This record gives sequence, structure tokens and C-alpha cells, in this order.
Amino acid sequence: MMNTKLKLLVLAVAGFCSAAVMAEESKEDKIARAKSAAPASVSDNATVIDTDGSVLVEGDNGWTCMPDTMPGDKAPMCNDATWMKMMGAVGKKEPFVADKIGISYMLQGEPSGSGVSNSTPYHPDHKNSDDYVETGPHLMIIVPKNLLEGMTDDPNVGGPYVMWGDTDYAHIMVPVSLDGKQVKTKKSE
Repeated sequence: MMNTKLKLLVLAVAGFCSAAVMAEESKEDKIARAKSAAPASVSDNATVIDTDGSVLVEGDNGWTCMPDTMPGDKAPMCNDATWMKMMGAVGKKEPFVADKIGISYMLQGEPSGSGVSNSTPYHPDHKNSDDYVETGPHLMIIVPKNLLEGMTDDPNVGGPYVMWGDTDYAHIMVPVSLDGKQVKTKKSE
């Protein structure tokens, strides 16, 4: 017969393991969150990949949806091939030149605290950067860099703005929220 201390230890470990299993998000939940980033006309037939790069759903329309932009941030996005190429370059810190338009949907926006530095994807502490920004529902558009000339990089002026403008990964942020969260910066707090 098991002594009382050992029995309590076994119950505690079992409880901890059960909580860890329950806390793990299901594949179906990740897929649903990933697909929520774009209109159904885009996401219904998109490939869905997990944060680790594993394929959760094989799609056939050239779009890729992810449940997280960064591991665990719960900021879903759906990208066309050009945007995925740029994301790969950002991840590897490789050069990227936009030679055509690329589109990314983030219609769920960025959850509170998951924003970034507006000037660089490599800021060591995004949340404490002077140009921290998190955006509600939005589109992101990559264009050849010369087409960004004259656009503001200030998310506080309203409307579209350029993010990461002095990098190879410059793109246009287009807030689209009608209600709820718009653009949040340190200046707007």
C-alpha cells in the first residue's frame, strides 16, 4: 500500500501534468485562430502552419495562415507568397527586396502587449521601445520601396503608416477597425 506522502506526491504530479495538458492549445483551436486573421474567401483554402513551421492544414490557394505572428503571441495572420518570403527574410536577418505587392491580413489585430517597435523588427525590447506600436485589425502591404516615399511613419496621425521604413522589410500598415482597438502607441496612451 502506498504511504500518504507518496500518494500526495503522485496526486500533485498527476494534477500538474493534467493542468499542463489542459493548458496546451488544441490543433483545432490553432487552426480556427489562424483562419480568423483573414476573410473566409482567403482563409478557407489557405495552408495553416503552426508557430514551429509544421503544417496543420494543407491549402491550395497560395495563402498561408498562422495562429501566432511570434511564438505564443496569439496574433494570427494570413499572408500571400510575397509576404511569406519577407517573413522568412526577417526571421533569418537576410536582405529582402520587394519587387511586387505583398498582402498580409491581421483582422484580429495584435493582442495587448504583443506590438513591436515601429522602426525595427530587431528591437531588443519591443514593449519598452520609444516607438512601440500595437495595431487593432489591419492589413499590411509590401510594395517596392520607392512607392513608400512621402508616406508617414507616424502611427499617431491616423490612417495608413509605414512600419520598419528604414529596413529592407518596410511595409504599409492599414488599420481597418471600425469599432474597438485602433492604434496604440506610447504617445496615444
